[in-house]
Amino acid sequence: MTTAFHDIRFPLRLSLGTSGGPVRRTDIVNLSNGRECRNSRWRDARRSYDAGSGIRSVDDLYEVLAFFEARNGQLYGFRFRDPVDHASAPPGVPVTALDQRIGTGDGTTPRFALAKTYADAAGQSVRAIAKPVAGSVTVAVHGAVVPTGDFSCDPATGIILFAAHAVPSSGAAVTAGFAFDVPVRFDTDRIDVILSAFQAGRIPSIPLVEILP
Repeated sequence: MTTAFHDIRFPLRLSLGTSGGPVRRTDIVNLSNGRECRNSRWRDARRSYDAGSGIRSVDDLYEVLAFFEARNGQLYGFRFRDPVDHASAPPGVPVTALDQRIGTGDGTTPRFALAKTYADAAGQSVRAIAKPVAGSVTVAVHGAVVPTGDFSCDPATGIILFAAHAVPSSGAAVTAGFAFDVPVRFDTDRIDVILSAFQAGRIPSIPLVEILP
C-alpha cells in the first residue's frame, strides 16, 4: 500500500484546457409531506477533472501518456493547476497578503495553515491549501506585510512557520496571499487510445481526482 506523492505538476499547458471542478456528496430523502431532508456526506468538496479535454494534438496525447506512465497510473499523486481556481484571489484580481485570513495570533503559536474561504452572506466553506506554489506566498499580520525573512512556508504541506521574533501577537489577524496546486491522482489505470478516432475528433477520457496528500 502506498500514499506516495510525486512533487511534480501536470503539464500546465494541457491543464488550461481541462474540464472539471468541485464535487460534493449529498444524501437527499424525500419525505411523505413533500419536503426534503438533506445531509452532506462529505465535510469538504473533492475536485474531479478530465484531462482528456485539454488534448489538442497527438503530441499532447503522448505527453499525457508519458506523464501517466511516470506516475504508474493511479499509484502516485501529483500537482495539478485548476484552470479557474488556483490562487487566493478571484481570477483577474492581483494576489495580496490580505487575501485570506488564516488565523489569529496568541503571542506563542508560530505555525499557521494556509486556507481559502468561499463565502457569501448566507454561508461559507473553508478549504485547506496543502500544495502552495513555492515562492508565491505572502503574509501579513494585523494588516502589515511580513518580510520574507521572518517566515517560511512549506510547499509540501502549506504550513507557515514564523521566526521566533516575528510570532503574531495576541489578537492579531494573520492573512496570506498565494498561488496553489491541487493534489490529484489519475482515477484510472487504463488509457484507451484509438489514433484514428482521435484524428477524427474523439479524445480519450483521462480522469483525475483530488486526494489528501
